[in-house]
Amino acid sequence: MNYIDLHVHSSASDGSFTPEEVVELAKNAALSEFALTDHDTVDGVEQAIEHANNIGGITVIPGIELSCYYGKREIHIVGLFVDYKDSYFLSELQKLKDAREARNERMVQNFVDAGIELTVEELKHGNPNSVITRAHFARVLVEKGYCKDKNEAFDKYLGIGCPFYLPKPKVTPEHVLKLIEDAGGTAILAHPYSYKFSKSEVETLLDYLIPLGLVGMECYYSTYDNGQVQELRSMALAKELLVSGGSDFHGVVKPDIAIGTGRGNLKVPEKLLDLIKEHRKQHIN
Repeated sequence: MNYIDLHVHSSASDGSFTPEEVVELAKNAALSEFALTDHDTVDGVEQAIEHANNIGGITVIPGIELSCYYGKREIHIVGLFVDYKDSYFLSELQKLKDAREARNERMVQNFVDAGIELTVEELKHGNPNSVITRAHFARVLVEKGYCKDKNEAFDKYLGIGCPFYLPKPKVTPEHVLKLIEDAGGTAILAHPYSYKFSKSEVETLLDYLIPLGLVGMECYYSTYDNGQVQELRSMALAKELLVSGGSDFHGVVKPDIAIGTGRGNLKVPEKLLDLIKEHRKQHIN
């Protein structure tokens, strides 16, 4: 049986490996296909596809992971098979990036005002196109000795409610799902149990998102045990949603998570991708 990974990050957002390096890792992990789903950007997709075509033996699915707010909770929607060259899609992503950068600059200034020296250049770490997330702040805080590890950085400085936390711009699920649909993508709810929702709250969330264009849910995930996987699969079946899965690989940012296998037990069967592709043939022109 072949295996896949439909949730992977590179240095185009907050991963530690370049798109080309991620392709190599995916091939070495014996995956048949994987989706590059960087946060709010498709900047690494073309590089990954070209490299995969050059080395052979691995296929890259163009994807993205978009953040939005459901009430006061931030949730993530993965878009698979998005048209990463679509001009409208790219212009909307640029707007999201501009808003993020304004927020990041305010966060940097707040740190500097408190006597904690950070710069945007340090956050970008040599990649001028990097989409900065709180993980970038955590890395620099650890590197400069302000925190002993990433967890302390989030607990002390960056977590929701902490002194230096600033919320992302309030992007709605409606906007994100329409954006994915307009780009020809397939919208998947990422890691539904990572938002600290109960089973019934996840079901309520799905009932809200499905009429807006959600067609799938990530049921396989690095941190989920078999019981959670089966519970989510049953939920997806009951609501006629596609089943997806991925590691949420970030490289050294999440050192305990490997591409394809997560924390060692993740196995996302290729047949799930076959069903997604079949759905696309029937529903996407």
